[in-house]
Amino acid sequence: MDALDSPLSLAETFGLSPLSVRLREALVTFRGDEGVPPSRFDRTSLGILDPVLGVGLWLGRRRADGRVAIYNLFNHTQTPIADGWSVRRTQVRDFRGGTLTYDSHNGTDFAVPPGTVVVAAAPARVLRVSSEFNRGGLKIFLDHGGGLVTTSNHLGRALVRPGDLVRRGQPIARSGASGIDMFLMFPWNVPHVHFNVWLGTEPVDPFALPGEPSLWRRHNDPVPDDGSADDADFTPTPWEPERIEAGIAACTVADVRAALRAIPALDERAMALLFQYNYYPTRFPERPGLHAGPCPRRPRLDLPFRATDAVGIAFPNA
Repeated sequence: MDALDSPLSLAETFGLSPLSVRLREALVTFRGDEGVPPSRFDRTSLGILDPVLGVGLWLGRRRADGRVAIYNLFNHTQTPIADGWSVRRTQVRDFRGGTLTYDSHNGTDFAVPPGTVVVAAAPARVLRVSSEFNRGGLKIFLDHGGGLVTTSNHLGRALVRPGDLVRRGQPIARSGASGIDMFLMFPWNVPHVHFNVWLGTEPVDPFALPGEPSLWRRHNDPVPDDGSADDADFTPTPWEPERIEAGIAACTVADVRAALRAIPALDERAMALLFQYNYYPTRFPERPGLHAGPCPRRPRLDLPFRATDAVGIAFPNA
């Protein structure tokens, strides 16, 4: 069997290799790091757990209606960046006005069994594949052009490499449960793909608030690629060297600045900087834009799963 079909190992599922590196990264969660405060959690964090939803998915069971359950949504009232990453639920509001999220949650969580095929939500260039145990496990970063970037987190196996061009609906990974939160809370947590969307340098909600465009092609009811998209005009984002250097110079950690400057390819350097902006934002008193021009919201994305694995989404109270 090939990488698309062969079963995930336990180490792949939880992103445990190499173990010594993962242990060092795990300590960052509790101790912090240079320019990074420890993560914050308390008894309200237990409200995120959903064993009723999770257990069936850990056993490989999918919903009978073929829909993917939404586990958490983007929080529109996030706590200040300077306070560090918060997994508490102290000020939360999702796009529907509900509370299906937590303080620092800046993406959409799709609840799926480990091993589910993850696909590109739109045509893209792969610009980064990395694994950080304290920040979402194995991740793939896709540049869709025009400053639109998506990432899929908690993966088990990457099927692409930096530099690859991928079409809409092309498999890019197998889902897993990589990362410290998934590992420590097993089996009470829910296996899921944490899906980030960035416009410019900022994380945004692909679901639309009243009066704004959705980033999903089918408004706030995303479905897998159905072959109807016209992707002939796809071009990668034109990253600008001067802006990227300004962003690197804004970083307060010398070792990180040096590592970023050492990346030879401009587009991969831009994505590494964007990664730092969004996963370690307390290292940046300011976050300059990395390319010229506006980044308008417009419908471009499909659900990042195959039509054979999902027909749409479902909310817990729907």
